Amino acid sequence: MPSRRESVLQALLAVLTTVPGATVERETAIPERVPQGGLIILRDGDPGTPEVILSPLTYLYDHAARLEVFAQAGQPAARAIAIDGLLRAIGTALVTDRSLGGNCDWLAWAAPAVEDLPVAGGGSPIRAATVIVTLSYSTADPLG
Repeated sequence: MPSRRESVLQALLAVLTTVPGATVERETAIPERVPQGGLIILRDGDPGTPEVILSPLTYLYDHAARLEVFAQAGQPAARAIAIDGLLRAIGTALVTDRSLGGNCDWLAWAAPAVEDLPVAGGGSPIRAATVIVTLSYSTADPLG
């Protein structure tokens, strides 16, 4: 049986796989070529320091996971439109169930940080966005 932390991350990954056309991976290397439809990489991130309740012993986490979102196209306008479409689709997927099927208490996300990444060998540049997703959950054991 997975830990609470792992269950929450798996539930988030499952929701991300519903983004139409996008390839979704977890903890993989940034590619030189982005699949047609875009790429979303879930980084496990940092659970942070929990708030602790002593009776009963409960650890309250605001776990900051990171989504790295990629779109590739030859023209800057096409890259901007592609990344915007992916980000909107991610927002639509996340808002459908902020408890991730009961795996967490609340799910929130921040505005994206967006940048262009050069590609070795003169290929089409990649437009990248980073989105911090905060997963609020509790557990009786920080390792379990």
